[in-house]
Amino acid sequence: MDQASIDKLRATDVPLQGHFIGGRSVPAAEGGTLDVISPIDGSVLTQIADGSAADVARAVGSAREAFEDGRWSRMAPAARKKVLLRLADLIEARALELAVLGVRDNGTEIGMAFKAEALSAANTFRYYGEAIDKIYGQIAPTADNVLGLVHHGPVGVVGAIVPWNFPLMIGSWKIAPALAAGNSLVLKPGETASLTLLRIAELASEAGLPDGVFNVVTGRGATAGEALALSMDVDVLVFTGSGGTGRRLLEYSARSNLKRCYLELGGKSPNIVFNDAPDLAAAAATSAGGIFRNSGQVCVAGSRLLVQEDIAEDFVQALTQHAEAFVVGDPLDLNSQIGAVHSDVQLRANLGFVARAEAEGAERRTGGAQILQDTGGFYMQPTIISGVKPTDHLFCNEVFGPVLAVTTFRDEDEAIRLANGTDFGLAAGVWTSNLSRAHRMIGRIRSGVIHVNTYGGSDLTVPLGGHKQSGNGHDKSLHAMEKYMDLKTAWIAL
Repeated sequence: MDQASIDKLRATDVPLQGHFIGGRSVPAAEGGTLDVISPIDGSVLTQIADGSAADVARAVGSAREAFEDGRWSRMAPAARKKVLLRLADLIEARALELAVLGVRDNGTEIGMAFKAEALSAANTFRYYGEAIDKIYGQIAPTADNVLGLVHHGPVGVVGAIVPWNFPLMIGSWKIAPALAAGNSLVLKPGETASLTLLRIAELASEAGLPDGVFNVVTGRGATAGEALALSMDVDVLVFTGSGGTGRRLLEYSARSNLKRCYLELGGKSPNIVFNDAPDLAAAAATSAGGIFRNSGQVCVAGSRLLVQEDIAEDFVQALTQHAEAFVVGDPLDLNSQIGAVHSDVQLRANLGFVARAEAEGAERRTGGAQILQDTGGFYMQPTIISGVKPTDHLFCNEVFGPVLAVTTFRDEDEAIRLANGTDFGLAAGVWTSNLSRAHRMIGRIRSGVIHVNTYGGSDLTVPLGGHKQSGNGHDKSLHAMEKYMDLKTAWIAL
């Protein structure tokens, strides 16, 4: 990856993008389009199809037909494996092209996008491709005159709705295991970050995935997303996004066919630093990355720093130095360490959180302002707010931006109370040299992922899922396959 190659790809025109249905690009049924605004400079990058209920019905029908005739669902697992491995190779071969396209669409810094988006997607398809022919059924321990068999089969048509912050990575976490299990799929990307997932659908076709198995409908959540969730012919719905939308999807399930819904709804993750942390300098550096990379637009971001009172001031000062040293700028410039906030709407929301925190008596230690306005893009300084109380808006609510709330604690019990003091339970971090304390914290913190003496970096071998109002179900690992498979019992008299 070099700057000249990035700049060449940046200059490439992106044509108007249709839906991908039945193995080809098609325009919206009603002819509508949406502008794609690049957060790099605020310009119109291209247009995408503005999907309607008619488009969703066509895509779901294509997926259902493909599932029922068995072109993929009854294909031998070893043959499905070959297709997904070819797709992984194609993604990897086009990793830089995909990464640059995604950055132009959503503003993630190119270094992170290359690894966490394109290469991550390739690894995900390879992981689940390899898993296909390694999942066995069971024989039940029955009496000798009965044979009890437990079969694992695909659920049918999967609907997937994914967000704009890491569309390739999060999309692949859902697409790959759903396809590996033999399902057909209709994907609705975030309306402001659809381009790379449309390209993945084209590459899947090139890899040999039969037409109709993987369909993409772009457009607004209130139209295309709602239609997908209300469809009577979608068997399972998977979603990553906001809690408010997740609640509506559950309502739509109840109003339609009671489809199973698996929801990852974000977090307000506590990053807890004890005075016996093994390396406070390393903790400060890692904690800064854990909240400020990708402009804080990460579901597991360590957005609440809980730090023990006697080290709080020194630790916040060290963290502030890291925050102020980050280079914020053009996400396609290799010198930039933090890219753009995804949209003007998101930027205004972030700044609103800062203003409200100050109004509630917290102290802005650094950042908190929009920068680089002359570019036309959406950029914000890494921001640290100290003196945040457990009742403050900033303590309890997800910002999804580069804003860190700092709260102090006296002892382990108070740290636990603060850590569990929100409606969320997606991730957490604990910094301590005390092994017993680390295990106590793991047991008592109500979060799906607990980092100890690090923050972030878990790979596909372990699941990611939330507790409390951070959702249900799991992405990543073999556990993710469970969402996309039905159990069927055969009870045979011998």
